[in-house]
Amino acid sequence: MFEGKYKKGEKVATRDGYGDALVMLGEKHQEIIVMDADLAKSTKSILFGKKFPERFKYVGISEADMVSMAAGLAKCGKVPFISSFASFLVNRGLDQMKISVAYSDTNVKICGSHSGLMTGEDGPTGQGIMDLAIVRAIPNFRVFAPSDYYEAIACTRAMYENKGPFYMRTCREKTEVLNEEEPEFRIGKATVMREGRDASIVACGSLVPEAMKAAESLSKQGVSVSVLNCASIKPLDVKAIEKEAEKGLIVTAEDGIVNGLGSAVAEVIAESRAECRLIRVGLNNEFGESGKPFSLLAKYGMDAAAISKKVTIGLNQNRF
Repeated sequence: MFEGKYKKGEKVATRDGYGDALVMLGEKHQEIIVMDADLAKSTKSILFGKKFPERFKYVGISEADMVSMAAGLAKCGKVPFISSFASFLVNRGLDQMKISVAYSDTNVKICGSHSGLMTGEDGPTGQGIMDLAIVRAIPNFRVFAPSDYYEAIACTRAMYENKGPFYMRTCREKTEVLNEEEPEFRIGKATVMREGRDASIVACGSLVPEAMKAAESLSKQGVSVSVLNCASIKPLDVKAIEKEAEKGLIVTAEDGIVNGLGSAVAEVIAESRAECRLIRVGLNNEFGESGKPFSLLAKYGMDAAAISKKVTIGLNQNRF
């Protein structure tokens, strides 16, 4: 387990966790090969490239080719980790992800960096807002969205230790560190970050810190809210969602379109026939724009204040 580099409450990007994890894993496992589509400095895979240049490859701006190359390497016994911006890699490499990786259940690990509005000034063409919704729909893929630096390390380790296709999204912007060290991470299991009785905020990725702030703000108003961190989007922790649904109100929070985590939670509520109101925080049938990351969250109703407001609205509606 990795610990000690950053303290709880400090700010660091989850993409840094991915880069550091690759180096740690690469030191022990010679079969790991890392490739990047011309953005290694941004995705942080360059850290592996500097340490192990003989096992690192720039493929240029050719995401589809990179996915196919990774599939071929995996069939030869290597463990390829490939990365680029989520917006580019998932959209341009989707057919190869489906056929060359998912259909054949091939051991390829994919990391989409610069996810969501937190990508900021790069604007709507660079902000990966659809990746969770798209990849969770592909059979055989497991999908992660770590909440902080240390959880990104844990998710990267889990991708290596388990065979088959994986997709993980990371964030460009520095966000609050929630863990003191690399947490215990189990595929398909959520983490209760805070207990509450009145409602539940189910969040993933960069919006988990915002969810924690919202819960703290609500507690000062006498509202007790739990926070569930779903770093594992697929498989989702169905039992944990069903338990939270017993409170009668769930607010989901994700940095992207609401058809990722939000729709996944909606499916659980519907299929379990739970008597629970659902409010999804995220982009609903819209793109973002260029701007400062946290200013964008506020403008599009996705920051702590907006999440808190949605909980209050939901509780008031539930009373009628």
